[in-house]
Amino acid sequence: MVTQNTTGKGWLKLSIPSWISGCGSVIFTVLITMVGLLFVTFIIGRVMPIDPVLSIVGESASRATYEAAYQELGLDKPLLVQFFIFLRDIAQGNFGESLLTARPVSQDLLRVFPATMELATMGTIVGVLLGVPLGVIAAVKRGSWIDHIARVVALVGYSMPVFWIGLIGLLILYGKLGWVGGPGRLDIFYVDIIPRVTGMILVDSLLAGDMVVFRNAISHIVLPAGLLAYYSLAYISRMTRSFMLEQLDQEYIITARVKGLSESAVIWRHAFGNVKVPLVTVIALSYAALLEGSVLTETIFSWPGIGSYITTALLSADMNAVLGGTVVVGLVFVCLNIFSDLLYKFFDPRAR
Repeated sequence: MVTQNTTGKGWLKLSIPSWISGCGSVIFTVLITMVGLLFVTFIIGRVMPIDPVLSIVGESASRATYEAAYQELGLDKPLLVQFFIFLRDIAQGNFGESLLTARPVSQDLLRVFPATMELATMGTIVGVLLGVPLGVIAAVKRGSWIDHIARVVALVGYSMPVFWIGLIGLLILYGKLGWVGGPGRLDIFYVDIIPRVTGMILVDSLLAGDMVVFRNAISHIVLPAGLLAYYSLAYISRMTRSFMLEQLDQEYIITARVKGLSESAVIWRHAFGNVKVPLVTVIALSYAALLEGSVLTETIFSWPGIGSYITTALLSADMNAVLGGTVVVGLVFVCLNIFSDLLYKFFDPRAR
């Protein structure tokens, strides 16, 4: 008994410092990555052929007014000093003030990001629920008509332009048939009639118990979310098929079949059990891509998300909004990568 207790204490002494060291390594990596992201974002904001001073004072301003604004923005300081000031402001959540809305950029981002998150989340959920089984079945039925259809679906999903599919969908499903809602998140009649809690209308309408608004929001999100889900499905099904084909050719699969295990147990318990580890990373990256890459979708469907916000700000030379949105998107991407790494270690003890 004494030996067992001593062994347990020894394990505890070894595991806690190891765990702390692992967390410290992750935090250090995140900090380095974020500083690099902020530096690249800062440099892009400085080299773009847009004068932030003229965007504020206007082209008809006097030279004295221009110089005063130039100094107030800190542009007269050395570039390295400007970068550290930029880091300090970002650490305090200060992205500056938007020229378009005359509000702090942080408030604008809190307003528009939930819309993008809602859209990307719906697209990812549908893409995973359809893409994973499609990829598994295509791998199991390799060379069959099901496999060919799955590969064609994935190929079309990667080849078709987003704006073309979106416009055709609006023309047919909304304009001709009236099966879905039009552009925007809600009909005008339902805007701002439920209290904002999360910023995601589907969640807020359920929290408010207003099923009329919920159904209206569903009718508006089904087409853009379905479009994103199709692209997510194409990527996830292709990767799932590739992972499954690699596992199905392994010797342990042959051994499991020789032992008399059922085909479903061989496929889902053994082959898919090893596939789900790298698949976690694929799904996380797909979700991150939808969060940052749904600019065209949001533009076509007049979806007030972060993609359309950054695009509008860029066209209006609103650099505070552009840089703030870019930083938020980069931060989300980094966090999702870290989360996928943690899940990877959770599912696969060998990676710990």
